[in-house]
Amino acid sequence: MATIPIGDLRRREILMMSGVLAVSGMVFSPQLALAEAALQRTPDQILGPFYPLKELPQTPDLTKVSGRSGRAEGQVINVMGRVLNLAGEPVHDAKIEVWQANTHGRYTHPSDPNPAPLDPNFEGSAVLTTDQEGRYRFKTIKPAAYPAGPNRMRPAHIHFQVSGKQDKIVTQMYFEDDPYNKADPFLNSVGGPERQELLVKKLLDPLPDFEPGSKLVIFDMVLYKG
Repeated sequence: MATIPIGDLRRREILMMSGVLAVSGMVFSPQLALAEAALQRTPDQILGPFYPLKELPQTPDLTKVSGRSGRAEGQVINVMGRVLNLAGEPVHDAKIEVWQANTHGRYTHPSDPNPAPLDPNFEGSAVLTTDQEGRYRFKTIKPAAYPAGPNRMRPAHIHFQVSGKQDKIVTQMYFEDDPYNKADPFLNSVGGPERQELLVKKLLDPLPDFEPGSKLVIFDMVLYKG
């Protein structure tokens, strides 16, 4: 694989490239590995009121519900990345809990007051485990924004709770160009644009072996020690 000088790329682009290469099983160059030297801990976000009440299924595919033949509505996305510590070392066997609203902005939670429809083929939660290189991957539906009070909308996001051997984070992944990002108090609580870049991710074209028409999102998460 051709070596790309670090000076030719912005740090964010380098990290994204290394993430894609890592989760796709390819070996990345020493220059890409060096880009991880200045990692920042992933910012905390609220757990939120809609953490699932029942046991989370162990599945990498949230677009299907066990025992049902249907498929979830909405844009299919492939979320993948790594869990690392501040030294750039992979955190293996980390527990990753994910939960989210459906394509209409509704959680499958009895306390969600949103009148948007539920999707019988989407429960919106799962638990995953990172591999020896700290990698994880799952398929889901891009969630929608939803009302969070009078004249306020929460932007589309996916919740993550990551538990390593020594510490854990609760955070949220947002989507670039969401019109509600700018006004969201929780996203803004992390600081300026450089800090928000750690949580706001771009929809990319899928890798060759992914489902046609789906999108790819790279989301690396960083713990203090792992």
